[in-house]
Amino acid sequence: MRIAVVLLTLFISTEVMADIYKFVDSDGHVYYTDEPRHSLYKRIIKTKPVQYKVPKTISYSGNYLGKTHTYSGVNKRRFTDLIEQTANRYQVDPKLVHAVIQTESAYNSSAQSPAGAVGLMQLMPGTARRFGVTDRNDPDQNVDGGTRYLKHLIQLFNSDLDLAVAAYNAGENAVIRHNNSIPPYAETQNYVRQVLALYNH
Repeated sequence: MRIAVVLLTLFISTEVMADIYKFVDSDGHVYYTDEPRHSLYKRIIKTKPVQYKVPKTISYSGNYLGKTHTYSGVNKRRFTDLIEQTANRYQVDPKLVHAVIQTESAYNSSAQSPAGAVGLMQLMPGTARRFGVTDRNDPDQNVDGGTRYLKHLIQLFNSDLDLAVAAYNAGENAVIRHNNSIPPYAETQNYVRQVLALYNH
């Protein structure tokens, strides 16, 4: 009965998406999503996408985890002022913050990954604590903490955006361990290509 309720909720809230995926982690926790973050998600329901004229839905195709991300133009506009103000406060290019958010969460402020990353900038608990974020679900705090972390990484790697973006995905220690280069992880390499393609678009 509980699973049925979860699935019903997904149908109601994600009618515009085509498929529903399921993932069971090593502890037996079950996750359902319409945007799988890795290949361990298995498609369990295939539905026909519904076309809406309003709001306009904008799509982009990228290599990150082999997934085409779709986001609502309404959500992007909703957070644009917040992103611009926060980026300017920490002297980070707003386009870069947008590129990270688009890749991380597709502007979904309630996004949560199976690994426990939360919100627009997909902050992990440790990163949130490090940058003073007490509520990762709060968009203001989430973008503030994520942008401060991005600024820290840019400074740490001497404004090398390839390394800063790689570190945002894999962790700064992973980049350092690999002699200040992009770690040889397919996910991280695809992530860097995706973010920088959006940034340079």
